[in-house]
Amino acid sequence: MIWGANGCEWIAAFFGCILRGVVPVPLDDGGSVEFVKRVIGEVKPRLILGSRYRIRTLDHAIPRIAFEEFEGTLPPEPSLQPVAGLHENDTLQIVFTSGTTGEPKGVVHTHRNVLASLRPIEREMQKYLKYERLVHPLRIMNTLPLSHVFGQFMGIWIPPLLGAVIYFDSRLLPADLTDSLRRERISVLATVPRVAEMIESHLVDRFPDLPVRLQRAQGSSAATRWWKLLDVHRALGWKFWAVISGGATLPEEVEHFWTALGLVVIQGYGMTETAALVSLVHPFHPVRGSIGKVLPGREIRLSPEGEILVKGETVSGASWAGGAMRPRESEWLATGDLGALDASGSLSFRGRKKDVIVTASGLKIFPEDLEACLLRQPGVRDAAVVEESGALGPHPVAVLIVRSTAGKAGNDEENIVAEAVRGANSSLAEFQQIRHWRVWPEPDFPRTSTGKVLRREVAATANGEQTRRGMPTGGGLAGIIRRITGEDVSALPDSARLSEDVHLDSLGRVELRSALETRFGVSIDDAGGDAGFQTLQTLGELRALLRDTGPAAESAKTPLQEQHAYVEWPWTRAAIAVRTAFLEAIAMPLVALLAAPHVVRDASRDSAREPSAPVLIVANHVTMFDVPLLLYGLPRRTRQRVAVAMSGEMLLDWRRARGQGHWFLNLLAPAAYYLVTGLFNVFPLPQAGDFRASFAHAAKAMDRGFHVLVFPEGRRTKDGQIHPFQRGSGLLWRELQSVAVPVYLGGLWELQVNHARWFRSGRIRVHVGNAIKLPAETDPAAATALIEKAVRGLQRNWPEKAFLGD
Repeated sequence: MIWGANGCEWIAAFFGCILRGVVPVPLDDGGSVEFVKRVIGEVKPRLILGSRYRIRTLDHAIPRIAFEEFEGTLPPEPSLQPVAGLHENDTLQIVFTSGTTGEPKGVVHTHRNVLASLRPIEREMQKYLKYERLVHPLRIMNTLPLSHVFGQFMGIWIPPLLGAVIYFDSRLLPADLTDSLRRERISVLATVPRVAEMIESHLVDRFPDLPVRLQRAQGSSAATRWWKLLDVHRALGWKFWAVISGGATLPEEVEHFWTALGLVVIQGYGMTETAALVSLVHPFHPVRGSIGKVLPGREIRLSPEGEILVKGETVSGASWAGGAMRPRESEWLATGDLGALDASGSLSFRGRKKDVIVTASGLKIFPEDLEACLLRQPGVRDAAVVEESGALGPHPVAVLIVRSTAGKAGNDEENIVAEAVRGANSSLAEFQQIRHWRVWPEPDFPRTSTGKVLRREVAATANGEQTRRGMPTGGGLAGIIRRITGEDVSALPDSARLSEDVHLDSLGRVELRSALETRFGVSIDDAGGDAGFQTLQTLGELRALLRDTGPAAESAKTPLQEQHAYVEWPWTRAAIAVRTAFLEAIAMPLVALLAAPHVVRDASRDSAREPSAPVLIVANHVTMFDVPLLLYGLPRRTRQRVAVAMSGEMLLDWRRARGQGHWFLNLLAPAAYYLVTGLFNVFPLPQAGDFRASFAHAAKAMDRGFHVLVFPEGRRTKDGQIHPFQRGSGLLWRELQSVAVPVYLGGLWELQVNHARWFRSGRIRVHVGNAIKLPAETDPAAATALIEKAVRGLQRNWPEKAFLGD
């Protein structure tokens, strides 16, 4: 069983299983522990692989290996030869879905199912590979879980056919995704419709005149549209040219937005039982509103009710239930989806058969048609239409989420919804009219991992309570809080205290904020700042913040947050060469001449030799001269590749030529910024506001082979003592997953307070301690305490008074 986050380890585990004839059971990284335990009962796995934070929640006595332990646990030279005797009809994997009841439903895929899905696409690719050489390598960003067939299709099967680079991104924040598309030079985004909608909203908020410009560009050639929208394409990256959408139906308006930008939009249709695709839109011959033409090797037909029936080699021939494999009885798979075929053979999606509402007069209402009309109305962020039974029989009820800034001044949510319903009804037939509606109390509907709305949960909530006040607040927020604190808040009133009643501490708030941002696709920090979220007192304030936080708020960054610059030019070869020459020819000789610090490196090999991989260097902070002194104490090759976290506010003042106390110093400040940034490879670590951008930059620096130096106290000492390390340092250590090297800088404070001379005083020392590995299962608070203890331990080895001879 594989239960963890997308990444290299996931793919290695998956292919390792396949090569050795082991059947992998991939599970959604966001799945509940209860669901995973039911799957364990179904398949009785011999081994569990996954992210450490996932598999540690399981209490089964089944052998397990965490992704983070692969390097130290697995053989250094594994055999890459496949096990003998594998056949196309052998089982490749069992993919579990929750079905309509929430019970595990295992779909058995054979090697033949997947190969049959890929072969026609591989053949068609051969016609275009000569053009691919011009932009090689293609870079694909995949936001879907690898436990999902479409996620596997775009994350495992297609990239090798193109020699493509694959990027995974699980933080579905539109601003971050847009930055990643540009920074990583992504060519193709493989995602679900909800993410494509979020990025669209972010771009419209970032470029308010974009809808008007798109309207004016209609009818122009793709090249002309690119020219007229250069600023938008600059934000997305010059290599970005295609969006591949799957997992759910892409709304026609969203498809039109991306094509109007001059980008290619590719949709397909498939399901778990068909091992990915049944139909696919040709990337160079798209048909608007279509989910493509049926691929070779598949056959479809429509039932009298319009249900899509599929057969072919891609269709799974068995399921797993009751602890055993059960063959499927019919060669035709009833998909449960309704569709239509046009004269050209293009397939269009009409909705789920079980979601169709049949009125008392026998007329059929397709919820998707009503939702499309509602989503076009001002003030509506999202909508779901579900069935409700009344005295006159079944009828549709609209459940809506409104935008906090929508509508005219003074309008409340109920008035906004009523106006939206009237607007939608004006374009609907009489029998489709919406006469009942509700306001959803949370910022988003409950969804699957691929973004599909869980209609059964929406319907149960809407039908169970007739007023907004009485509707339970379960779904996303309650589930996330339950996972973090173990508390069920669905029945708690808005007055419940986050600390006392929900038992949410400061570290829990950090985890909660990150989980909420990923779940709802908004940046809470940007809406209210780090301090704002940390000072929330009640559950009602948290719910209100989420309701008021939308795409507009997400992109409305505070001026301070926008100004911090995380530049990468100090990582270029030229900058590294200049910096190395400066350090070795100027800075370090000056330190040796002027300060002559006494350097001690602990006798163990870890501290005496050059680190084999990037490390996190943590040190106490005494003076503004700490960095060159600390670099002097490090091995030569180590100090040449160090990225230093520096006060973001100080760097900002230098960049903006302010805060230096004199106009002439302000004039020189920008030059100081560029010199310090280039010669010491510093990056901002803000003391106020969102620090996670700094963490992300630190992680990227490590990916580029740089060690990261931080001062966990957050500021220079005012009394010569080591002050408590900020908890964020432990969180950074846990996220970087590197070893930490403690360093203690001594003697400087005593020289200052005694007004003693620095020049070759013999009293300054740099003590480099032994490297510390982060123990498994360590939370951020414990990690912070561990590195603080290590630095304090180095201080105790050098009593200050004895050293000064007092």
